[in-house]
Amino acid sequence: MKNQFRKNTDYRRKNNSGHKPAKAIAHLDIADHAFDKPTIVLHAGKELPLKRFHPWVFSGAIAQIYGQPTDGQVVDVLDFGHNFLATGHYHEGSIAVKLFSFEPTVADENFWFQKIDQAFQVRKLIDFEQTNCFRLIHGEGDGCPGLIVDIYNGVAVLQAHSIGMHLEKDKIARAIQRVLGENLLAIYDKSVETLPPQYASGIKNGYLWGTCTVPHPAKENGHQFLINWETGQKTGFFLDQRDNRSLLAKYAKGKKVLNSFCYSGGFSIYALQAEAALVHSVDVSQKAIDLVNQNVIANFGDKNALNHEAYAEDVMKYLKANDQFYDLIILDPPAYAKSMDARHRAIQGYKRLNTEGFKRLAKGGIMFTFSCSQVVDRELFYNTVVSAALEAGRQVKVLHHLTQPSDHPVNFFHPEGSYLKGLVLYVE
Repeated sequence: MKNQFRKNTDYRRKNNSGHKPAKAIAHLDIADHAFDKPTIVLHAGKELPLKRFHPWVFSGAIAQIYGQPTDGQVVDVLDFGHNFLATGHYHEGSIAVKLFSFEPTVADENFWFQKIDQAFQVRKLIDFEQTNCFRLIHGEGDGCPGLIVDIYNGVAVLQAHSIGMHLEKDKIARAIQRVLGENLLAIYDKSVETLPPQYASGIKNGYLWGTCTVPHPAKENGHQFLINWETGQKTGFFLDQRDNRSLLAKYAKGKKVLNSFCYSGGFSIYALQAEAALVHSVDVSQKAIDLVNQNVIANFGDKNALNHEAYAEDVMKYLKANDQFYDLIILDPPAYAKSMDARHRAIQGYKRLNTEGFKRLAKGGIMFTFSCSQVVDRELFYNTVVSAALEAGRQVKVLHHLTQPSDHPVNFFHPEGSYLKGLVLYVE
């Protein structure tokens, strides 16, 4: 490692030409330079975010590229004086490099073992007796941009969001085996849905190690859930609402509850366990509704058949057509915007949804409302819900500001990782 560091810091002496960078990205021959891999050189002044450990390099910051890196290839990033800054995966696009190390490194199995073991140490705050499903690797939050690994009762579900991380999957799988040891049953790669289409067309989802039948039982805060990572959404379950589901249980006793965009019924199960008077679960997907009903039976048998109903309906249509008033409503839609271009349309969507939610809430009711759109920040979401309350003519008090749990950590230097925003509101 020390020898490699000396080699990298020699870049400035050997390669600093002193010329001003070209306006366009110049591709230069790697053969005449002391680089052992394709290398990115930034424009002068563009190194400051990296010195603050931000894990992205935008294409506009690049002055020169030594070599012809392909999507997913490991590259080093240098400042304009050819001093080493970081190492990451290259991808031709707006975010040109996603950085996984700010020290000279070789991304071998030992490197990934150290990353994953460090992440696992943080997760040991979880009560594994009551919760055996959790997020092991959360992208930038664990220094692994483009990588998600969720654990479901001994099964690791890997989801790569970058070609670079997918190319590392075998090393990462072996590292996971070393970290979890005998507690690991299988490792499943579910990356087809999250990778660029052209690359994804040449791969298949499947087991990297071991096998396991689905649905597979897992436990969250003592509640049982059946997980199907092969056909379910995301990696099979929405782990990021664990703490918020626990909070909802404190408000649910004796209440009439609507869980909209319910997917597999996480909030519904917690509300039923907390002795809610009535729970309605609504999702446009019939597959989701089937999962809800399976999870209700797994936890309660048929004893709650009379106070739980699940409906495969569009949530907005359900809210507008239904004359039922609820004491507690959960609005947890999928991301309405995945890019800045879609943000305005998303804001209008959140406003319409929350307006209809306020209209269906009984006086003195509680609303749990969320946004998981990364491009909609906390302040913008808050102001959008305020506009919805004004539209609906309701007086509202804020009881809680909600976010993602500790196994979805936010990198201090990558605030974009704080994607889940939520409010608990008392509505008069």
